[in-house]
Amino acid sequence: MTDLPSLTFDDDPPRDDAELLRLEQCSAEPIRTIGRIQSHGVLFGIDETTGVVVVASENAEQWLGRDLREAGSEVLTWAIGHGAALDPVRGEFEGAVYDVIAHRGTSPLLLELEPAVPGMDYVRTGVVSAIQRLAGISDPGELRRTAAREIKDITGYDRVMCYQFHDDGHGQVVADEREPDMEPYFGLHFPASDIPAQARALYIEKRSRVIASTDDPGLALQTLLPEEAPVDLGVTELRAVSPHHLEFMRNMGQASTVSFGIVVDDRLVGMFTCAHRTPRRLPVLLRRALEVMATQVATQLAAAEQIRRLRRQLEARERRIALIAPIYGRTDAGAVLMGGERTVLDAVPADGALLRIGGELHTVGVVPAPDRLFAVVDELGPGRHVSEALPLERPELAVEIPGVTGLLVVPVGAEGDALVFVRSEVSRTVDWLGDQRPGNRDSPLSPRRSFSAWRESVTGRSLPWGEHAQDAFDLGDEIRAAIAARTQAELAELALRDALTGLHNRRFLYDRLDELVGSGKPVAVVFFDLDGFKLVNDSHGHEMGDAVLATIGRRLSGAARSSDVVVRLGGDEFVIVCVDAGPEEAAVIASRALAAITEPIVVRDAEVRVHGSAGIVAAERGIAPAELLDAADAAMYRAKRDGGGRVSA
Repeated sequence: MTDLPSLTFDDDPPRDDAELLRLEQCSAEPIRTIGRIQSHGVLFGIDETTGVVVVASENAEQWLGRDLREAGSEVLTWAIGHGAALDPVRGEFEGAVYDVIAHRGTSPLLLELEPAVPGMDYVRTGVVSAIQRLAGISDPGELRRTAAREIKDITGYDRVMCYQFHDDGHGQVVADEREPDMEPYFGLHFPASDIPAQARALYIEKRSRVIASTDDPGLALQTLLPEEAPVDLGVTELRAVSPHHLEFMRNMGQASTVSFGIVVDDRLVGMFTCAHRTPRRLPVLLRRALEVMATQVATQLAAAEQIRRLRRQLEARERRIALIAPIYGRTDAGAVLMGGERTVLDAVPADGALLRIGGELHTVGVVPAPDRLFAVVDELGPGRHVSEALPLERPELAVEIPGVTGLLVVPVGAEGDALVFVRSEVSRTVDWLGDQRPGNRDSPLSPRRSFSAWRESVTGRSLPWGEHAQDAFDLGDEIRAAIAARTQAELAELALRDALTGLHNRRFLYDRLDELVGSGKPVAVVFFDLDGFKLVNDSHGHEMGDAVLATIGRRLSGAARSSDVVVRLGGDEFVIVCVDAGPEEAAVIASRALAAITEPIVVRDAEVRVHGSAGIVAAERGIAPAELLDAADAAMYRAKRDGGGRVSA
C-alpha cells in the first residue's frame, strides 16, 4: 500500500450550499442532551446532597426518588462516593454483573452501568505490547496503518479506519484495515458534515464513542428534574445516537462502531473508527486502554509533524538566506532576486514572478503583461493576498490577466512595491467516499445512500500554495529587512565619507587612527596640501575646483597601497595613512603621490596643473589622532617653507 500525498489545507475542496446547510442542521442537533441512552446499559442521575436518584433510564425507573445505596451493593455505594470515569469498577446490580462508571463533576452525578462483556476481560493486555511496537515508528503513514492493524487484531472488528481531518473540516481515510470481501476506502475524502463540529468537540473531553447497534431504539430517561434542565450526556458512554447518524451507518453497512479520537493540542486531528457488520461492543476497560493507544499515536504524530515542519522551515530559510545575502551588499535587489543563479522561484515554486521595487519592474519565468498584472494587484489593495482560484473568486480581475489562476502578492517595501507569484490552472481529481452529487441523497439533508468511491474533477484552481504562501511572506519580510539594513549601512557609510571625492572623511580618520595606534602596528601619516589651489577657484570657478579635487582624490588612491587609508580632511587637505610602514616607505608613497598630483588635469577642455606639499610623521604608541595630525601638518608646512612640491619629515 502506498502512502498518500502530503496534504495541506489548500487541498480542501470547496463546499457547496447543500453541504453548508447540512453543517448548519448538524450544529443545531441536541446530541449532548438527546434524552436517551443505548439500551444495553443503565444510567442514573444522583443528587449528591441527598443521595436520591433524580434521573433514571426507563429500564431502572423504579429507582426514581430512592437512594441507590439501598440496592445493597458495596461496589455501587463506593462508586457513588469515590468512583471515577477513567477507572471503572466491576460490581453486581439486581443480579447482573456491570462495569460501573461514575462521572464526577456532573450535576446530577451521572452513574452508568455497562454489562460485562463475556470472554474479553483480558483482551486489553494486548494493547500494552501493541503500544510498544508502535513506539518505534516515526513515519506518520506507517504509524496510522500499523495502529489500525493492531486495533483490528485486538478488537476483532471487520474494519478499522484512521481518519485525518483537514483545516476546512473535511476528512480523509488515511488507513483502512478491513476484511478481504469489503470495499476499500483508503485515500477517499468525506465532507465535514459526516462528522460535524459538535460531534468532534465531544472527543476533546471524551476520547472514545461506542455505538453498539444501529437497530437499537434506545431507552428514554425518566427524570424528577424540571423540564428546563435537560441532562447533559456529553461525557457518558451510553449516550444514544442521532437518528441521522444511525441512518448514515446503516447506509454504510455498519451495524456497530467504536471510535477513538486522535487529539493534538486540544484539537481533534483524526480518529480511529472500528466498524462491524453485526452488533458488537467492547468492555469499557479495553476502550480505556485503546484510548491510551490513540493518545500515544497522537503524541507520535505531533512529534513527527513538528520535526517535519522544523526541517522544512530550516531548508526554506537556508534557500532564502542564499538568495537574499547579496542584497546586504550593494548589488541591485531586482537583479539579485530575479536574474541571479538563484531566483525567487527557488524559494517559492511558481510559473513566474514579477517584482516592482523602487519604480522598476523585474520578471522571471512565465508572467502576464506587467502593467496588467500590477493593475490587478493595485485593485486588490495593499497588503498580502492569496488566491488559488482567481477566476472563481474575482472573475472581473481574472479577465485582465488570462492564464493566471493562482496569485500570491507579497509587499516588499515602500507603498506599492510588491513581489507577485503567479500560477496557471491545474486540473486535479478528488476521490470521495460516496457520490457527492444530490442524486445520492434522498434530500439535501439526508446521508448518502451509497459510499462507493466517486471521483470528482476539480478545475478552475491552481496548485495549492500551502506552506509556500508562508515562505513567500517570510521572503518578503526578509527582503524588506535586507533593503533596510543596506540603506542604514549606506547612510552610516556616507557619514564617514567625503561627498565630493568619495574618500573617507576626518571622522573616519580619527576612529581609524585610534584603532591602528592602539594595535601597536607601525603607522606613518602623510599630510598633503595643494600649493596655490585658491588660484584654481579664482581663475576657473568653484565647479572647476571641485572637479580638480575629485581628480586629486582618485590619483592619491591610485598612488597608495591597498592597505593604506586615503582621506580628505577638507578643502585642499588630504591624508594617506600608511599601515605597516615606517617613515622611509611612507616617503616613497608620498613622492609617488606628489608626482601623480602634478600631472595635468583636463576639465571641459581646460587644462589645470597643481602641485602639492607633503609632511610625514611616524605614529608613536599612545599618541592621540589630533596630535599625530598636528605633527604631520607641521611637517607639511616645513615642506612648503622649503619651496613646496616636496616631502618633509
